[in-house]
Amino acid sequence: MLLRAFVDVRTACFSLEEYHTAKAAFEAGSKLAPEDARFTDWIKKCEKCIAEEDGELPTQSSDVAPTNVVVSSQATEKTDATSEVIAPTPAKPKYRHEFYQKPEEVVVTIFAKGIPANSVFVNYGEQILSVTIDVPGEDSYIFQPRLFGKIVPAKCRHVVLSTKVEIRLAKAELIQWTSLEFGEKSLVAQPINVSTGNQRPSYPSSRPTKDWDKLEAQVKKEEKDEKLDGDAALNKFFRDIYKDADEDTRRAMRKSFVESNGTVLSTNWKEVGSKMVEGTPPDGMEMKKWEY
Repeated sequence: MLLRAFVDVRTACFSLEEYHTAKAAFEAGSKLAPEDARFTDWIKKCEKCIAEEDGELPTQSSDVAPTNVVVSSQATEKTDATSEVIAPTPAKPKYRHEFYQKPEEVVVTIFAKGIPANSVFVNYGEQILSVTIDVPGEDSYIFQPRLFGKIVPAKCRHVVLSTKVEIRLAKAELIQWTSLEFGEKSLVAQPINVSTGNQRPSYPSSRPTKDWDKLEAQVKKEEKDEKLDGDAALNKFFRDIYKDADEDTRRAMRKSFVESNGTVLSTNWKEVGSKMVEGTPPDGMEMKKWEY
């Protein structure tokens, strides 16, 4: 199992096109397990890719004298036709996979049915997922994507079920992944807004928002500046006096107004507090006592 994990990490470097790093790693592995031919094969692959990057692919030696060969027109036409042959399409993956995400994690599902748990090897890097399914007698399945965003390897986990392998990747940042794998055309990730539950949701509306504090201040100002006539003005005058008066003044106003049937309003508690306030009708009018 340790050797399998060793190979997985180095093939991940190869998948990221870090050929020099991968070659050095495979050479170190070859020293640890010289009988394992896989290291030799991978070293040759790395050397070939490094040569392609440096533009040093082997060409025909200049010491060999060119041979004069007469090529017929039919052969030329055949060569032109074969040069247009479409490259073969890559083989379909052995197992299908898909993913979905939450604000804090990405869940990858590989639909591999009836796989023993000891045949599944999963390793996590900062932005690498390496999955190998190695069932005896079958071709190995290797899935090593470079992930869209960074993860926290210590918090990642996987479980092997009867119908699938479920892998949970803990996000290092609360961002929305637009795809599972990173690519040059990947969209810019957007931060995820996690609701705390205390904020009331807002909904789009064509109505302008109202400043209720401003409206309240405006109403109070209009009430203060309101110009009244007659009884309305008198009542407002009495309300203003009552509002700003002390407790003795208020008691005097209430007692005198009630006992005089609304004909007397006194603010002097010492004067009205110790006696009954008699009604005083306006000039030209007289008090009348109603009998029930």
